[in-house]
Amino acid sequence: MTEFLPLIGFVFFGLFSPGPNVILITASGARFGFQRTIPHIIGVALGVGIIAAVTGIGVGALIAAQPALAIVLKIIASLWILWMAYNLWRADPAKSKDTDRPFTLIEAVLFQWVNPKVWAVALSATAYVATRAPAEQAVTLAAAFSGINLGVCTFWAIAGTLLSYLLTNPTAWRIFMRVMALGLVGFSVLLFL
Repeated sequence: MTEFLPLIGFVFFGLFSPGPNVILITASGARFGFQRTIPHIIGVALGVGIIAAVTGIGVGALIAAQPALAIVLKIIASLWILWMAYNLWRADPAKSKDTDRPFTLIEAVLFQWVNPKVWAVALSATAYVATRAPAEQAVTLAAAFSGINLGVCTFWAIAGTLLSYLLTNPTAWRIFMRVMALGLVGFSVLLFL
């Protein structure tokens, strides 16, 4: 078990630090509450596990080796993240519509395929399991990423839920949602730096 401690530490800090998932889960917890955010949490945990597994079997290295493909993925990721930022910017929980809802499990899983932070952390984490066979790398990375991210997402969803108790008026909500939206915009810009 001690041989995996460096991997666990790296994955924890890589996934716990702010990025699209942290921002979206926190905003979802604040806006919809913890219970309605559970499918989003599970979807992120499953999605990052899948990305880590395919990275372990070499797909991540293939993407990294194809600059044109990497640029296309960055553009898709940036557009999707900007679309989510736009929706957060416009969000007004005080005037919630029937169509407002948190991410579904499937949406959260699919988002991981264009989440550049998850790819970057997964690619870097392969260094911790490089001496293992590809199938063993995939299983080890998937277990580490899914297990750790389940805890990370739960933490941020609870933090968002608790934060909602401080957001007692429409102005506070609007400021919070716009700060979350600006965080996403900033992350989409960082993709190209």
